[in-house]
Amino acid sequence: MTHLTKGIGPLLRLAGLSLASLSWAATAQAAEVDAAAMQALETDGTEWLSYDRTWAQQRFSPLQQINTESVEKLGLTWSIDLDNKRGLEATPLYHDGVLYTSLSWSRVMAVDAGTGQILWSFDPEVNKAKGRDACCDAVNRGVALWEGKVYVGTLDGRLIALDAKTGKPVWTQQTTDNSKPYTITGAPRVLKDMVLIGNGGAEFGVRGYFSAYDATTGELRWRFYTVPRDPAQPQEHPELTAALDTWSKDTDWSLGGGGTAWDSMAYDPDLDLLYVGTGNGSPWNREVRSPGGGDNLYLSSILALKPETGKLVWHYQTTPGDSWDFTATQQLTLAELEIDGKERQVIMQAPKNGFFYVLDRASGELLSAEKFGKVTWAERVDMATGRPVEAADARYQKETLVMWPSPLGAHNWHSMSFSPLTGLVYIPYQEIPGTYSNEAGSFVRKRAFNTAAGSSEITELPREYTSGALLAWDPVKQEAAWRVERPNHWNGGTLVTGGNLVFQGTSAGHLEAYSADKGQPLWKFDAQTGVIAAPMTYEHKGEQYVALMAGWGGSGALIGGDAAVATGVRNVSRMLVFKLGGDKQLPALAAVAESGRTPEPVVAAAKDLAAGEKIYSQYCAVCHGVGVVGGGVIPDLRHSTDAVREAWDAIVLHGAYQTNGMAAFGDSLSSEEAKQIRLYIMQREYDTWLQSAKQ
Repeated sequence: MTHLTKGIGPLLRLAGLSLASLSWAATAQAAEVDAAAMQALETDGTEWLSYDRTWAQQRFSPLQQINTESVEKLGLTWSIDLDNKRGLEATPLYHDGVLYTSLSWSRVMAVDAGTGQILWSFDPEVNKAKGRDACCDAVNRGVALWEGKVYVGTLDGRLIALDAKTGKPVWTQQTTDNSKPYTITGAPRVLKDMVLIGNGGAEFGVRGYFSAYDATTGELRWRFYTVPRDPAQPQEHPELTAALDTWSKDTDWSLGGGGTAWDSMAYDPDLDLLYVGTGNGSPWNREVRSPGGGDNLYLSSILALKPETGKLVWHYQTTPGDSWDFTATQQLTLAELEIDGKERQVIMQAPKNGFFYVLDRASGELLSAEKFGKVTWAERVDMATGRPVEAADARYQKETLVMWPSPLGAHNWHSMSFSPLTGLVYIPYQEIPGTYSNEAGSFVRKRAFNTAAGSSEITELPREYTSGALLAWDPVKQEAAWRVERPNHWNGGTLVTGGNLVFQGTSAGHLEAYSADKGQPLWKFDAQTGVIAAPMTYEHKGEQYVALMAGWGGSGALIGGDAAVATGVRNVSRMLVFKLGGDKQLPALAAVAESGRTPEPVVAAAKDLAAGEKIYSQYCAVCHGVGVVGGGVIPDLRHSTDAVREAWDAIVLHGAYQTNGMAAFGDSLSSEEAKQIRLYIMQREYDTWLQSAKQ
């Protein structure tokens, strides 16, 4: 095993790179990633040059050395143990013998694709207090490559270009206002010598946008804002002036509006169109954000733009007037499908809202939209208008509503894939109920998770109500071809290959392979940790490899509570690489030490425990889990040591553990409120122990 030293090593943090990079840089040959290389990927599966391999975002590789006949011989050939305590969501890129990938806290490393030797490492030294602004863990979904540079977006909003040979920074741009709770977790995309990057933060009150930067100099080329600003000021571009009519005259523009473009982007070089998915409103509840209604463009939309200028060509809104966190940031996939006897150039998406959309990617015409899972918020999509037919009570203004999907979505950021050989899309489907209630008038909390939809009041997510599936979806027939049931949600992304194989990692801790045409199980590997990222494949020196970043985490693991620990996994971060004939084994995991403490009944007033529960749900659950049930990533607070509880104010209010990602909350919470949180946590510890003792 190769071990990445603590924090990628103190010397590496200072220098920004590893000593191994010096010898490698001296011998590496120049081989550029450019437009020609990207377009060559349509037929050549040797390399993986972008987050979804190609601009079309199909996550299909034509490689077939590993196939339905040979996959039984697939085995681990090398791995890297990573000092990484948060989720791993990145897809490694492969170019010219080197794998490039990112870790949590926006760290980057380059690895010899054949041996697993770390060639260089880079740490942008993100202030760990920034984790407070991250809705969904301090994750990073990957890097981009272009003409000798590696690009990474950092959690604190920087876009950094690194020399691909050495890992040394070439240029840095601060893409966000750091006084506001913006974050970047998505992978940049590069096309036409421009680096494209969006951001997140709509749960905390920001205005969404995405930007194009010159790939060589870092100069800003253009920026597209996804929602208007206060009409008392001029709008930055004409599309926003048009969008103003879809917002209420009583809109509270100070709430930001949302619409952050935090993940998917695709590109069609023939049509010369860039496609971007936008996110939810800020706050979620439209009646707080835009009292009186409105579609609120361009929230939850697929946008098609001219990449040279950022000029909007067409848009389609998947969830008009979004009130449920139903983002359209999920993967946008380009394909050619035969529909009604005619080949159509389409763009496909399976967003959070549970409908599978097929659109003409030149015009934005809706061709079909059907439910791909359990959906109760809307009956159907009206093909005459392109709009969902909402359930009568879907907007939860009068009473609390339980509906499907939840804010975690029927499909979240976990990558789907499309095979032009089978014609099927492989979706990491999940089925989770959501609870929504109207928090109008009392929801705004400083620097906290603000939705106005009651999401911050949830105190439990029982495992028996969540499930998932590997879903093979026919986008022409708009029906399932086959499915593999999963006992839990938050399973990893998919990869499909020319060997008639589809790969997926699971929240139960395995990497699995199935026949892509029929869903027959063919191979399984125990990854010893929940897998949320998608695998990728490449050819190196005549051999096909499969690579995976394995490490449990992300929002579903952090906030998931009881449902997140149903399979008993925890974060054990590794880079795993497989080939035919691989014979390496992972070391056995050390047992988790039990606290051994017998808790005492908590002496506290009922009002203090109730207040502690509410405040915990508002400020703490997003990382430490609903119901104070840790999801196997961040320490479970029910098992806090006596020393931690004695230093409670120093930790919670003053940031004593800030270097570990536990920010100070003294600007938002009083000492009395911190005490109420502590009492509630102690009560949850006692309740859990009592329940266990009775069993």
